[in-house]
Amino acid sequence: MGEKIYCYCRLARLNQPIGIMLLLWPTLWGLWLSTIRGPTPSVLIIFILGVILMRSAGCIMNDLADKKFDGYVERTRTRPLVTGEITHLEAVSLAIGMVTLAAMLVINLNLLTIKLSGLALLLAATYPFTKRFLVLPQAYLGVAFGFGIPMAYAANTGNVPLEAILVLVANVFWAIAYDTEYAMVDRKDDELLGIKTSALLFRSKDVLCVFIFQFLFLFCISFVGWLKDFGELFYVILLVAFVLVIFQYPLIKYRNPKDCLRAFKKNNWVGATVFLAILLEIYMNQS
Repeated sequence: MGEKIYCYCRLARLNQPIGIMLLLWPTLWGLWLSTIRGPTPSVLIIFILGVILMRSAGCIMNDLADKKFDGYVERTRTRPLVTGEITHLEAVSLAIGMVTLAAMLVINLNLLTIKLSGLALLLAATYPFTKRFLVLPQAYLGVAFGFGIPMAYAANTGNVPLEAILVLVANVFWAIAYDTEYAMVDRKDDELLGIKTSALLFRSKDVLCVFIFQFLFLFCISFVGWLKDFGELFYVILLVAFVLVIFQYPLIKYRNPKDCLRAFKKNNWVGATVFLAILLEIYMNQS
């Protein structure tokens, strides 16, 4: 029984929390940027649990869609669906269960947030298939991973202002950057299988493009701070995020798969630093 539960955890990537964090940080940005004093405890709990459930369900949907490819990729050939440790029916049932639990959470929010959650589910379910036809599926991933931002604004304010869209655009730039690093890990396998990724699109300019999109991401966040009249502390902490981005260069410049994966994971600290900048600015303004 314990081994089966562990297989379910592997299927939902609960043993790899980096994906949860990359989805959670943008959601937390939105929750705090859309309020003066921060979200209520109930809204915060709903969004955190929702992120965990939807990211896990999204991973299962991804594995169901990519089952015929994953066995040919070094990094994914031991996934439970590929090895047969989990059946197709079990995976579908687990995904439905997680989506159902997420729906039970979101019905406690306003109507606009509920409507947006339906679109969020559509994005999560269709993302795995974009790698077949979109030359830059990472942009689609950025929208899917950042959709907690407009939902957070909707939950706190009842609308989705232009500011929310700008933060979402920032997240798209960030996702293109970090998921390009991730795609650099599987470049050879993806090319053989005919899967489209940003690493293949950018080719020899991949490292340069990673940093262009990281800088666009930080520029957009800085612009949001300017629109909200944030103080110097906000930009000082963003400078720390900028330094963390620069530190990724030694890891990806030689395109070694293991180092590219390490660089990808370090984006957790970039997202956390941006959240810290927002959090401290908001609470400093209250004092």
